[in-house]
Amino acid sequence: MVKILMVCLGNICRSPLAEGILRSKLPENSFFVDSAGTANYHIGNPPDKRSVAVAKKYGINISHLKGRQFRQSDFDTFHYIFVMDESNYNNVISLARNKNDIDKVQYILNEIYPNQNYSVQDPYYGGESGFESVFKMLDEACGILAQRLTKN
Repeated sequence: MVKILMVCLGNICRSPLAEGILRSKLPENSFFVDSAGTANYHIGNPPDKRSVAVAKKYGINISHLKGRQFRQSDFDTFHYIFVMDESNYNNVISLARNKNDIDKVQYILNEIYPNQNYSVQDPYYGGESGFESVFKMLDEACGILAQRLTKN
């Protein structure tokens, strides 16, 4: 089973969306997708209602997800770790123990724009349109990722 982790700051906006989107595109008998935040602000909390709403609009239910914090042991559990921005990357890498850990960490938008390390902007302080644009970015990136992973 291939295990993939999506990481953002609080694990209530971007990473639960990415988790739900990617799950919807991969066969669950071969892939496990999870999400986490680098901060501990929202441990145990459901995703932001705006993330839940935009996911629901596109037929994806993420309302049951619960926030959790990224931990060093995630390097042992997951084959791929996708971050949303530079801050998330730096926070995750700071917990890496070796090159193997570091090599697992990638920016999710590198699926669309290889080696560019573009950020998925955090929609938390914005309006509904920010969540819609984040969904579309993540949907495109996860679509490319799912195609790549299912070819292997």
